[in-house]
Amino acid sequence: MSTGISATTATHCPYCALQCGMNLRPGAGGLEVVERPDFPVNRGALCGKGRTAPAVLSPAVRLTEPLVRRTATGRLEPAGWDEALGRIAEGLRRTRTEHGADAVGVFGGGGLTNEKAYALGKFARVVLGTSQIDYNGRFCMSSAAAAHQKAFGLDRGLPFPLEDIPRTGCVILVGSNLAETMPPALRYLTELRENGGLLIVVDPRRTRTAEQADLHLAPRPGTDLALALGMLHVLIAEGRTDDDFIAARTTGWQDARAAAMAHWPEMVERITGVPLPRLREAARMFSEAESAMVLTARGPEQQSKGTDTVGAWINLCLAAGKAGRPLSGYGCLTGQGNGQGGREHGQKADQLPGYRKLTDPAARRHVAGVWGVDPDTLPGPGRSAYELLDALGGDVKSLLLMGSNPVVSAPHAAHVEGRLRALDFLAVADVVLSETAALADVVLPVAQWAEETGTTTNLEGRVLLRRAALPVPAGVRSDLQVLHGLAGLLGHKKGFSAAPEEVFDELRRASAGGGADYSGISYARISAEDGVFWPCPGERHPGTPRLFLDRFATHDGRARFAAVSHRPAAEEPDADFPLFLTTGRVVSQYQSGAQTRRVAELNAAAPGPFVELHPRLADRIGAVNGEPLTVTSRRGQAVAPARITDTIRPDTVFMPFHWPGAGRANTLTNPALDPVSRMPEFKVCAVRVEREPDAPHTP
Repeated sequence: MSTGISATTATHCPYCALQCGMNLRPGAGGLEVVERPDFPVNRGALCGKGRTAPAVLSPAVRLTEPLVRRTATGRLEPAGWDEALGRIAEGLRRTRTEHGADAVGVFGGGGLTNEKAYALGKFARVVLGTSQIDYNGRFCMSSAAAAHQKAFGLDRGLPFPLEDIPRTGCVILVGSNLAETMPPALRYLTELRENGGLLIVVDPRRTRTAEQADLHLAPRPGTDLALALGMLHVLIAEGRTDDDFIAARTTGWQDARAAAMAHWPEMVERITGVPLPRLREAARMFSEAESAMVLTARGPEQQSKGTDTVGAWINLCLAAGKAGRPLSGYGCLTGQGNGQGGREHGQKADQLPGYRKLTDPAARRHVAGVWGVDPDTLPGPGRSAYELLDALGGDVKSLLLMGSNPVVSAPHAAHVEGRLRALDFLAVADVVLSETAALADVVLPVAQWAEETGTTTNLEGRVLLRRAALPVPAGVRSDLQVLHGLAGLLGHKKGFSAAPEEVFDELRRASAGGGADYSGISYARISAEDGVFWPCPGERHPGTPRLFLDRFATHDGRARFAAVSHRPAAEEPDADFPLFLTTGRVVSQYQSGAQTRRVAELNAAAPGPFVELHPRLADRIGAVNGEPLTVTSRRGQAVAPARITDTIRPDTVFMPFHWPGAGRANTLTNPALDPVSRMPEFKVCAVRVEREPDAPHTP
């Protein structure tokens, strides 16, 4: 196919939160990816997903024209843009008229650019007048964000750039398998060890990442909170706390200390299954290092106590004086491509642009002033992501969904699929016909990363510029064009530009003075500086690669300890469901797989779901490698081939969550919510595992 370009375009990968730099250039079969070694995050390295990203640009793979569901046939059939947008406007208008503004829901995605996330939040609150907006990033880093805010007064995934990791003395990596989820980032851990630093990995599986560790701790799923408290207990008991730092830069220590002292190491050993000598060794390695970091990912965060769990790991950093200092601190390894920026600018249920609270009168006045509306017209906070999905077909009658596939990615997925089917009206904008789009009344084909310009914010808080390398194909429009068109049909002819740089400039004004202040960032600066770190409150401001070195972002400049205690998972194994299930990703697929499952090379490497289990468990139930197993929870069943390995705990099974159908892992997962972050408990639930009755027995 003709690419429509002749030059090389410097841009970024469409997938994870590393946002690796890449160059795109025309090749024989379309665009091809080549290295961009000058970009500091990945220094040219790319994983298989990044290398094959242009495959999804093919017309054979992606949507190229709107689809509407015809009454006569009940099927999605091609339509023109005027009809498709008209159907959506009418469906949303009718719901508002008959049931009120909050009967209309909006669901966004952590892969949307900053411009799209900002425009979607504005569209929901100004055009639709609904409070019912959230996004799938709630399922990614919300527990870490809540704990970050509580402890430091500000949430940015990493408060330091990735380049600091190899220079620290010790890293505790909790619930992250970087080797498969962010392969180019593994080099930072390799360089850490080459420089003499120590790596401790906490994971119930001995993953490819854990195999790189100096010390691997394999706790029972759902016990990371107890593990962190036990390590803090050891620090206190052995006199390893930094009392001067605690006195000068923190508050709340006495209550947090008392909570930790109630978790004596022998009790923590019983709860977690981590041997006491390893617990003590981890505490010693961390405290004796001159500088150290704790990095968490979805393992400890996707729990019904995720906020408290992250708070306990932050406590460990504060007690050891390993925060607010060079080469030290707590950080969250954000997952989705724009998971960081996506939660900063208004598509989250309780937030306005710039990380402002929707309940703050001053924040409402500022943003309303930029939008040219009365602040009293802005709705209040709405439901969190799972609660919004659970309300579909009930209080919420119609839904506009952009860049998400909850039929595969949401917990208790069969229930969520049922709620989507119960809607009066569903409109989906996506690049492919995902499992969720296939349920819609109207599907809009939207532009992909290589066809449009826009900004993303990676896990370091570095604001980046994706650049268009191709023209948007005929029959396809950008998400900004979609929102511009719908706003016009719903009576808002102005205020919704389809030009990304214009939207970004408005976002800059809306974010000015907020926690995530982008006002000093421009497309020109991003291009010249390989990205700009927020906060950046002025055009002469250099940006902020490293936060909290002088003071924390609280009103008194001090970090807050969290007085937290261990509690069980919402659902523990019992006689009927005797095993833990935990879920995660594999290197060749991404999130719900809506795009990567359409790439032949990636499918060849990871063709389908599986159930990973220990040989002892396999012997007990008669499982054989490659033969189907049925995994049952209180919410349903999934069937997938056995993968027997001694790298997992005998009381735990693991399933990747990228696939729909019989092997859908999220059919099983528990939607129990963290009381603060509203994060579902993806990472731990109780299951039983059995051989399929008709599976052949192999002696």
